[in-house]
Parts: sequence; structure tokens; C-alpha cells
Amino acid sequence: MTAQILDEVGAIIEPGISTEDINTFVHKRTLELGATPAPLGYKGFSKSVCTSLNDIVCHGIPSPYIVLKAGDIINVDVTSIKHGFHGDSSRMYFVGGAAACSEEARTLVDITLQALHVGIEQVRPGGRIGDIGAAIQEFINNTGKGYGIVREYTGHGLGREFHEAPQVCHVGRRGYGEPMRPGMTFTIEPMINLGTHKTVLSNVDGWTVRTADGGLSAQWEHTVLVTESGCEILTESLHR
Repeated sequence: MTAQILDEVGAIIEPGISTEDINTFVHKRTLELGATPAPLGYKGFSKSVCTSLNDIVCHGIPSPYIVLKAGDIINVDVTSIKHGFHGDSSRMYFVGGAAACSEEARTLVDITLQALHVGIEQVRPGGRIGDIGAAIQEFINNTGKGYGIVREYTGHGLGREFHEAPQVCHVGRRGYGEPMRPGMTFTIEPMINLGTHKTVLSNVDGWTVRTADGGLSAQWEHTVLVTESGCEILTESLHR
């Protein structure tokens, strides 16, 4: 269901709409599909989805005053609750199409998606949670782009609760951390910055996280299940 909503929201993202328009769409579709938007009211969060634009790393709050323009990049983070369980995923979108965005923005978004799948490739019974972050860190460092990997905000277990153990860092050491066991579900959601890995939390709304240097940030997220033989991506696009 979360994947379906993210498939559909891409059709409305274009120059001139507001991030509040995205929130309205996600809220309506979530209810139509018989689910509840997990962010709404979570620890005081006032909207049904997170919309993180350009230099916003995560937890951007939708607003009628934030209007998309051609060349922007935006992360839309959807979490749905149905039958008491959560599904959490986010994707990047190019406003006005990829051609409208800078080459450095396109490259950042593409490499961040690759980093997500590098992390997912580490998910298997007997592996360690630290293997995921180590693989992502090695991959990003080997690009030679000088990108920063956000430390403070991580992936997480989820199921009946929005955030559960284990914490899934996107930097790490192989062989460290909790062992992965069949039946575990958690998110992997690397946040990669064009410049420094450092971030700043808004002291106005207490939610919006920006890059410390004002550079662009990208994030992709999937919920994965550890299976008996490897892993399954539970939030894969229905169009793949």
C-alpha cells in the first residue's frame, strides 16, 4: 500500500504545486485504501507525510507556502498503518523532470538509490546490522564524490510500532551490531548530502532537519524483511 501511494504521488509532483498538496493527496489516498497515515499526530507531527525539499534532509513539514519549482528535488516519505502494522518507504522525485535538474542533483539522487540497494544486499540471516552501514559507507566513499553520510538519523525496526529495534545506521563496521534473523523487519534509508554530513534541526518547528552547509540532500527508503535465505523488499514499486 505504501508503495502504491508513492507510485501514484509521482503523477502530481510538478512545478506550481505546494507540499501541502502532496500531503492532501497522501492523506486522502491512505484513507481510501483503508489505512491510517502513521506520521499524523506522531509525537506531535501535524501532517500525514514528510516532504523534504532540496537541502532538507528529512522530516520536512508540508505547507501551503512551500511551492515546488522546476529543478527542485524532493523526498516524499510515506508510512501507512493497516491491520496494526506499519509500512514505511520514501522516494526522490525530480520537479519538472530529470532534465530540469542539475547534473549534480541527478547524480546525488542516483548514487543514493544505489547506496540503498548496496545496503539491502547485506540483509541475510546470520549477517550483522553493522554490515549494512559498512557497505553503504564503503560504497559512498569509493565514489570519490566527497558526499556526507548523515549519522544522526537512521533506519529502524518497525512492525506494530512506528519505530522499534534495531537501529540501522548508514555507516558502520562489518561483523558488529545485532544479528539478523528470519522474520525481522526494518527500514534502510540512507540520507546522503552533497557536502558535509552535518545537519541542523530547526528550533522553530522541532522537526525539519537541514544540511549544515545548505547543500542538497537525497534519501531513499525501503522496508525489508529478513527471510530464511536472504531478504524481501516489502515496499517495492508495484510497477517494477
